Formats: sequence, structure tokens, C-alpha cells
Amino acid sequence: MTLVVASACAQPTEPAPAHSPVSTPWLVTEAPPLECSFDPVSRAGGARRSGFELCFTPRVGLGLPAPQGAASAPVPSASPAEAPAPPSPPPPCPPEMVLVEGDYCPKPVHRCLKYLDEQGAGTYLSKHRCAVYDRTVECKAPLEHRRYCIDRDEYTAPGDTLPLVDQSWTMSRDLCESMGKRLCFESEWEFACSGEERRPYPYGFERDARRCNHDLMNLTKRGKLIDHRVPSSARPDCISPFGVRNLVGNVDEWAWRDGVSAPHRASMRGGWWLAGRNNCVAATTAHDEYYNGPQSGFRCCANAL
Repeated sequence: MTLVVASACAQPTEPAPAHSPVSTPWLVTEAPPLECSFDPVSRAGGARRSGFELCFTPRVGLGLPAPQGAASAPVPSASPAEAPAPPSPPPPCPPEMVLVEGDYCPKPVHRCLKYLDEQGAGTYLSKHRCAVYDRTVECKAPLEHRRYCIDRDEYTAPGDTLPLVDQSWTMSRDLCESMGKRLCFESEWEFACSGEERRPYPYGFERDARRCNHDLMNLTKRGKLIDHRVPSSARPDCISPFGVRNLVGNVDEWAWRDGVSAPHRASMRGGWWLAGRNNCVAATTAHDEYYNGPQSGFRCCANAL
């Protein structure tokens, strides 16, 4: 499949749905043709939804619009010496999001030098958890320049302290769009995790369960899953090169599979608190778009200014 890279988005053929602002002073509008930095999926037929079609929520400036019909106050003329300095450009992302920009490798080749579970042949952990990766990572595809915003933390409902779970792919998508954002594409999620170094873990090349909330073994009690979520700020060292937290462990995160049409668009990334792969490239794609569980959460992405 060929990825299409575009410098700008054309005006959508149908009116884009209105969304509420994420938070003041950011303003979401439905204005002019919208600028996008790339089109992350193929447009080679089929009912596909891509970043090209999802660029209806750019942040276009600071402040709120004046009420319709309000009279403008006269602005006194100023001499050149008294002319105000031009306003600073708005930041590329809202305060709760992080800018991701750089050259992304679509097909990194990671080589594990040592597994934690060499003796676990026949168990689900056999060669799942790599203790040490080779730091030389080959890229089997042309690099793609990416620029976008991603939530610093997993989505946590207002007033709560733990990441929201029991979310399906469709629920996560709708929640992101209701906030003027969008569900991340897998390629966006992965690049935010691995960075330009193509790290297998957000923090580096050696697995360390002290940094992130994973590798727990006591998972159930009386037949029910034990909730081992922690607040997003509880593991400050579980951080990616771009400053995104908890991309592995804590909760599984829904993402939009690049170039895949309904009903197979759903992917879970990062793993949760169990002992599993919990790395930047592993994905669970067996669940449908309506599955939800006590470990399934999400974070959102958006186009950067």
C-alpha cells in the first residue's frame, strides 16, 4: 500500500460536522480550506477515512469571536514609534497536547538481543518481553515527515484521577471528535512513542517495568480483573522522546488503523498493566470496533497549527 503525502487538504465535499471547542481560549471553526501536514492513509478506493478528511478541527487562533452585530471600537492611530509589537503566533497545540514533529519510519526492524522469558517455552510469555534490543534499528521504508498534536496523557474524565476505561473504538472516536480532536492513527501513536530514534520502548532500548505500569502478575481476584490503573502523573519516567506519557502500560489505547476500512479500523496499542509485549510497535487487532473492556482506554490526536 502506498502512503500519500500531501501539503494541504482540499475543502471537504460535504459540510463538516460542528464540534465544541476543546477549551478556551482555543477556538474551533469550520472555516476556509484547511491546512494539513500529511495524508496518513491510502486513497486507493473503498470507504476510507483519513487525516485528509479529518482535518475539520484545526485550531485557528486565540480568543473568542466578537458577538454578531457588535460595533467595533475605533482604534486610535499611533505613530511609528508607538506602534505595538506584532502578536506572538499561537502555540501549535492546545496546552494538554504535545507537538510531534520529525521523520517517521513506517517499517522499523527491531532485533531483540535477550528475552526475559527464554525458559517460558509453551507459555504466552515465551519471547514476548524483550529485555534488551539492538540499538541499531534499520528502516525498511522511506522516511515520512510528520507534524501533529497528541494528548500528553491518556484521556481522564473531568473530576477523575484514573484514565477512562470500558471504552470501545467507536466510543473513543466519538469522544475525541466531541472535543474537536480525532482518534490517533496507528502511525501517529507509534511515532509519538518511538521518536526519530525508533525506540522499541518510549524510554529506550532496555525494558524497565519500574518506569511504566506493566508486567504485573496478580491480575484477577475471584474471577474478576483487578484494577491496577494509576494516575497519568504517577509514572513520570514512562515518557517518550516527545514528552508523551504512559504510551505503554497502564491502559490499552485505541487507534485508527492506517489505510484500513470499516469494520476493521480498530487497533489497541501499548498494552495495559499485564505482562505482555508493551512496546511501541505491538498491536492488538483481534477486537472489533465495539469491543470494550476494563483495560481499554484512549488518547486523542489533532492537526498542529
